[in-house]
Amino acid sequence: MSFREEQFLSYKQSDAVSKINYLEELSEKEVDCLFREVLESGIHGFCFSLYEEGQGPGDVISEDQIRRRMEIIKPHTKWVRSFSCIEGNEHIPKVAKELGLKTLVGAWLGDDKEKNKEEVESLIELANKGLVDIAVVGNEVLYREDLEEAELLDYIKKVKNQLPENIPVGYVDAYYEFVQRPEITEACDVILCNCYPFWEGTSFEDSFQHMRQMYYQAKEAGKGKRVIITETGWPSKGKSLGGAVPSAENAMKYFINTNLWSQDDDIEVFYFASFDESWKVGSEGDVGAYWGVWDKNGKLKY
Repeated sequence: MSFREEQFLSYKQSDAVSKINYLEELSEKEVDCLFREVLESGIHGFCFSLYEEGQGPGDVISEDQIRRRMEIIKPHTKWVRSFSCIEGNEHIPKVAKELGLKTLVGAWLGDDKEKNKEEVESLIELANKGLVDIAVVGNEVLYREDLEEAELLDYIKKVKNQLPENIPVGYVDAYYEFVQRPEITEACDVILCNCYPFWEGTSFEDSFQHMRQMYYQAKEAGKGKRVIITETGWPSKGKSLGGAVPSAENAMKYFINTNLWSQDDDIEVFYFASFDESWKVGSEGDVGAYWGVWDKNGKLKY
């Protein structure tokens, strides 16, 4: 058994608290080896980052660009998640299916009703073409206060009425929204929750336990429904938030913790994100550009 295989087995056999302690005892090189072992063994899903340097929302992205990036992550994942169904995003599920991947496809909703209509109609079209395994109606639209709850429910109902019954329909938001908004939870076929210890200022040492608690809160609110973590991750650079410190080491360790837990406990997790994207600095500060497992040029960071 190789050095990496021994570490992989030892880590997987430890409990949640011991996993944190185990990682703390490893050297930087040993953490890197374990990270690569987890990545190479394959994870459940990646949130797909389609924008290259100088691009951002509103730019129309080509199918060729999406294919280049998809081929980089294909060996390491079973699923991809997209966030929009227009401006080139509609190519994501098409390319993913061609490469043998499953798709969680999102219609981006906001305060622009015409754009919302375009997004929803494109999602329905993609689903009816057989390109959607799970349909998502909106991402954190309640958190951003772009729509009222009743408006969101109408969009969810519209999509459910026009999709084949075998395609689950859900809405993505922070885990606690499904606790606080039972009508939204009831309307969803599947609970799609974002779980970010970093954005709640949690130290890395407590991050794994905190993320698991977030998941189980959403699971309890779902009352037996399928629950998927649609986003979680840790940045490799940028400004700290409370006790949450960005670093390459913490990012690798968070990736290891999250994805081995996903495998061990059969939890569906979409890791955020596949690639660094510079445009996110505008909404999240300098830390926003460094959530990827690969850098903005498509090179593995660790």
